[in-house]
Amino acid sequence: MEGGSTLNVVSFSDGLPGKGAGIPYFYLTALDPTAANAFKDQRSSFTLSEYPIGTCGKTDPENPTCAKITLTGKLKLVDGSSKEAEFARSALFAKHREMEDWPKNHNFQIFKLEIGDIFLINWFGGPKPLTVDQYLQWNM
Repeated sequence: MEGGSTLNVVSFSDGLPGKGAGIPYFYLTALDPTAANAFKDQRSSFTLSEYPIGTCGKTDPENPTCAKITLTGKLKLVDGSSKEAEFARSALFAKHREMEDWPKNHNFQIFKLEIGDIFLINWFGGPKPLTVDQYLQWNM
């Protein structure tokens, strides 16, 4: 859809298992619309739901009591020879082992979402205020 938004399912990692840092990284190819569109317009959003981890019980995933967060910002290509790319590659391959074997001639590259805004909903009554700094400094 030329010039319009595109929805897609992508794998991500924000760090090694159990050590997430909050910045989502992706391993993408320009053969896929997610990366192809990012080269033209970096504006992007990424949504995660609590539902897949099983803590919503039988509640419908759209029910506000089943938390969801949308990170919006810019999907940026990471310099492939940087320390950040090395970190992201390790994090991605630790969680998605098959990525290492994806076709080299597809030119997969590391991207990250540079977060600009956050939409969090975990109960009725609308979104909860959450700054990027609060999100990145959160500890369990």
